[in-house]
Amino acid sequence: MSVQTEPMWTVERCRELAHELVGDMHPRWEHLSAVGRLAEGLAERHAQVSERVVMAAWLHDVGYSPGVAHLGFHPVDGARHLVAVGVPAAVVELVAFHTGASFEADERGLGDELHAFSEPPSKELDLLTMCDLAVSPKGELIVDERRVAEILTRYGPEDPVFRAVTRSRSTLLAASGVGKAWLGLPQDWPVVAGEGVADS
Repeated sequence: MSVQTEPMWTVERCRELAHELVGDMHPRWEHLSAVGRLAEGLAERHAQVSERVVMAAWLHDVGYSPGVAHLGFHPVDGARHLVAVGVPAAVVELVAFHTGASFEADERGLGDELHAFSEPPSKELDLLTMCDLAVSPKGELIVDERRVAEILTRYGPEDPVFRAVTRSRSTLLAASGVGKAWLGLPQDWPVVAGEGVADS
């Protein structure tokens, strides 16, 4: 008797899942897909950018999907859904902890829910954070410092996102800086000074 196995997860399959879940959410899809494409481009030129990072880049915001958002905390909501559909644990962990999620979990009182997942390797998490901070909410390329500042303009001081980003600002920018240094990218990546075009 043959045993049916789960098809292997690939970047293409993650891209399809992301589109299925948030493809009709605008501008969320523009941001998510731009982060995914940016990670793909980096992986083509830099061996340090693993397939896991690219897969997580495509999946990092699926927790915003109405059918997935149960806690209202998208890193954990997304990670839980990805576990349910069989995405590899190494990718799920990156989604769960991406872009300062531990700070926001603390602000929301959801630390236990987040830490039900293992923490991913720091270098891969830095690369995912770097990519996320390189794309605006509308899918435009942006320097990380401006991206963090932009987040703070969208939330009031009492919002847990505002409080978390205020606390994590230096950590987020340091992670992005480490990722850029590891890949030999300029600090104003992904925007070439004066041109406003992608480095990748």
